[in-house]
Amino acid sequence: MMDWTDRHCRYLHRRMSLRTLLYTEMVTAPALVRGGATHLLDRDPSEHPVALQLGGSDPGELAAAARLGAEAGYDEINLNCGCPSDRVQSGAFGAILMTRAALVAECVAAMIAAQPRQVTVKCRIGVDDQDPRSVLPDFLGRLVKAGVKRVQIHARMAWLQGLSPKENRDVPPLDYALVHEMKRAFPSLHISLNGGIGSLEMAEAALAEGLDGVMIGRAAYQTPSSILLSADRRIYGETGSERSAEDVARDMLPYIEAHLAAGGKLAQVTRHMLGLFAGRPGARAWRRILSEGAHRADAGPELVERALAALEVDGQPAVSPAA
Repeated sequence: MMDWTDRHCRYLHRRMSLRTLLYTEMVTAPALVRGGATHLLDRDPSEHPVALQLGGSDPGELAAAARLGAEAGYDEINLNCGCPSDRVQSGAFGAILMTRAALVAECVAAMIAAQPRQVTVKCRIGVDDQDPRSVLPDFLGRLVKAGVKRVQIHARMAWLQGLSPKENRDVPPLDYALVHEMKRAFPSLHISLNGGIGSLEMAEAALAEGLDGVMIGRAAYQTPSSILLSADRRIYGETGSERSAEDVARDMLPYIEAHLAAGGKLAQVTRHMLGLFAGRPGARAWRRILSEGAHRADAGPELVERALAALEVDGQPAVSPAA
């Protein structure tokens, strides 16, 4: 979710669910430690619980970056060993680290020793010509010995030779059965399933079959209301009344005003709100109004109000247009 799950996205998603664990986009350890780009750690206090996802392959740098993340108040530090982007391959981190299990174990051991937050790992089931049924158990076993207690497994191979990063999110077949095998092989390891989970029904099924968690990426971004608005009730058993997408959109107005007052642009926030009404009457008008107007220099919260007024429920406006 590089370039997507930034702090504005996470603020929006937290308005929709209080219990789900949010993850940052991947932040590289060199950018934090060598580049001094600590602004990448900026977050709103309301984002908790939130995990910082790091990219890197140098144990010392990752330890220093993990320490910075803990000092910035993140609840979890996650090492990404699953991203197939060309940028991360050239930097010798991301999915390519599936071929360097000993180095990954050294990295997470250093990260654990450097700070008090829990260190977790997101990985694939293998890359290129690896045999996942031999590679993945060895990889997980090394992590456990290094002190890792939680992992998120994207149940696809990453084919770094021959597929684009986008294709690597869809083309390699899913192998959920292997992830379930890993849970049986490592019963004390908290294992979350990732990859192809497009609904809460699928998440509930994975949990019912014995997995400890489910990580949802693109579906939670593209159709957030269908995933997040009822997650607290259905996954965590919360009994409070659910909020509506309209409630969430209006909740964003003070945040938008503050962001604009600090010199920000409306589109930096509203680009994450485009899917808020996906599948509902009026969703196209909502997206069009925000997409066409948010980049204008004078665009402000009133554009969101106008987009809300264009929504229809059963053929009627969801809200009355402002006078």
